Amino acid sequence: MSFCEWDLRESLERNELVPYFQPLVDLRSGDVFGFEVLARIERPGRDLILPGEFIAIAERTGLIDEITRQISVKAMQVLAGIPTPYTLSINISPHQLQSANLIGKIERLTRQTGFSPERLHIEITEGALIDNMAQAREVFAGLRKLGCKLAMDDFGTGYSSLHHLQGLPFNTLKVDRSFVSSMTRERESRKIVAAVLGLGHSLGLETLAEGVETDEQAEMLVQMGCDQGQGWLFGRPMPAHKLLELQSGTSTKGWSAKPKDSETQAGLDGMPAERLAQLRAIYDGSPIGLCYLDRKLRYVSINKCMAELDGMSITAHLGRTPKEVAPDYFAHMEPYLLRALNGEAISRVEVRQQAGSGHGKTSTMLVSLQPAFDEAGETVGVSMTALDVSPWNGALTTNSGCASCTCMANLGVEAPQSQITALLGKILQPKAESHAASLSNKVVTKPRHARKERIAVTR
Repeated sequence: MSFCEWDLRESLERNELVPYFQPLVDLRSGDVFGFEVLARIERPGRDLILPGEFIAIAERTGLIDEITRQISVKAMQVLAGIPTPYTLSINISPHQLQSANLIGKIERLTRQTGFSPERLHIEITEGALIDNMAQAREVFAGLRKLGCKLAMDDFGTGYSSLHHLQGLPFNTLKVDRSFVSSMTRERESRKIVAAVLGLGHSLGLETLAEGVETDEQAEMLVQMGCDQGQGWLFGRPMPAHKLLELQSGTSTKGWSAKPKDSETQAGLDGMPAERLAQLRAIYDGSPIGLCYLDRKLRYVSINKCMAELDGMSITAHLGRTPKEVAPDYFAHMEPYLLRALNGEAISRVEVRQQAGSGHGKTSTMLVSLQPAFDEAGETVGVSMTALDVSPWNGALTTNSGCASCTCMANLGVEAPQSQITALLGKILQPKAESHAASLSNKVVTKPRHARKERIAVTR
């Protein structure tokens, strides 16, 4: 049976509109911190009527204001009567955003129900911002002055520009469910989600992912740095009486983030911008050569130490491949790079490089390659380290008669760790001894699943 304008008007008059509450969850702890209120119509003799059947009618006929008023009053009354200070998220339509008295209406509702406006989150879709930016800026300023928080809903599906994010005082950026639902299957969706989260964090915004339905999605979002989640994994929209069953500080599903035992994840996770700053500091201060190559083996980043080992500037490397920078070197290293792109970690490849035209001084480097994986375990590039061990070449060899390569017996697993640490401690001076010992473990110790290479590559 179809639902028409007359049915909607009758439902509003009969007070058949009821609020349903969907939990909003902190992805790190699994705690419920608030709810988004969703409108439902309970009509005798019919199944529950969902918004898809009446919201379009309400916006076309101007009844959306009355629906928002009724739902907001009922939802605020429910949460105002619960000891836990949950937040309440309410959707505002484009039509309402253009209303000159929107701020006054919301202020009256909060006074009428005794619900603190500081707990109220106003969600606005991208499409609502297109028509009148000046009006939106004025309304936003008034809502913020009232104490409300502002969220951009369904980001990535509308037509707003980054100008809106820059010019309007949003608090939260919500990632649309269409990207979240496919992110574990489709690389493109996964990259869009990562980009939106990175954008939100770089602007100092909270990020919330909609439509989270599986543990895999939730855990991937945590790894990406997403702050909050919403979806059936944490709980479906529920009537008011179900809220009483929720205990403060617990998730409706008992979900909590499951930290992965990752060699690259230690300590507290920072936001993407913080992690980038940390990596830059490591690159700039490292006494060993570091670089990162993408899947096309182009230099994405390289530190000064690595650039100097190649005898070229940092700028001369970026965007180019090792084949373009050093063809002879690449010819020998290509098999190792391809193996790393296939997910294999390779440690301690010895590279002997001769200066000049084959008659200059020979330098010896230890090169390790570590594949870089995205949140779904797909290889996205290769991280490479290089350490010049020429000054200690004699200390590293046991077979001085080997003409084609420097034997690495004393630098392999067979060597006592104390010998390796002491040697790298000398190499890494003038860094602090403790820092040198830490780096020695990372540079020389065989990584898990890594293959130790004793083959010298002559450049």
